[in-house]
Amino acid sequence: MILIREIVHQALTTGYLSLEAEDQLRQLLQTKYASEDLRAFMELQLAAMAGLVKQESRESRNSPVCVGQTGGEVLQV
Repeated sequence: MILIREIVHQALTTGYLSLEAEDQLRQLLQTKYASEDLRAFMELQLAAMAGLVKQESRESRNSPVCVGQTGGEVLQV
């Protein structure tokens, strides 16, 4: 079984957290884990907030948005 700290290490090394890795973290955080894993997860959160790790889940939300002139619908560009 993979550990939280292993997922965190990979994300910190690559600077990227995939959707799959985020899902794994969510599942693992619902189980019993060691204090080292909690510390690693907190380190990952700080790195993400500092912009050192990019999250795939946030990339699609942060893409440019354009408001059309036909009824004000919002389109992803």
